[in-house]
Amino acid sequence: MTLLDAQQYDPAKEKRRKIKIALAILGVLVLAALAWMYRNWPEEHAVDKFFTALQKQDYETAYGIYFHDPGWRQHPQKYSQYTYADFYRDWGPGGEWGVVKSHRIYGSAGTKSFGSGTFGNAGGTVVEVIVNDRAEHARMFVQKSDKTLTVYPF
Repeated sequence: MTLLDAQQYDPAKEKRRKIKIALAILGVLVLAALAWMYRNWPEEHAVDKFFTALQKQDYETAYGIYFHDPGWRQHPQKYSQYTYADFYRDWGPGGEWGVVKSHRIYGSAGTKSFGSGTFGNAGGTVVEVIVNDRAEHARMFVQKSDKTLTVYPF
């Protein structure tokens, strides 16, 4: 086909092409926005499961979620630095938050590093939780690599 034998211009075909391009761009933008909005969903879900177990007063399950180890009873010596008795004292009915009657995730933010020691310099997510409709929120740090939890001290 030579330049003089070019196809006839079809405005309907050109309009369909522009609509397809616009829809593709819109789809990519929507997917990017959703990915950004839910970027911390796995960490928020882990914290929600933790507080749901506390709300059910299932402290053994909550302890397993805290260390991301449902089989923790098989090897409790692995967690000798923060034993189940310490956990129950902190998170049980006599703990800082009392009996958890309600909770909801307030928000989350990623961090590049948190302290040293157990967590080293690995990144994670701080998840803020409203517990029992109190003005003060619980802040939990979730390790991105293994989904273990700890209280965020700041």
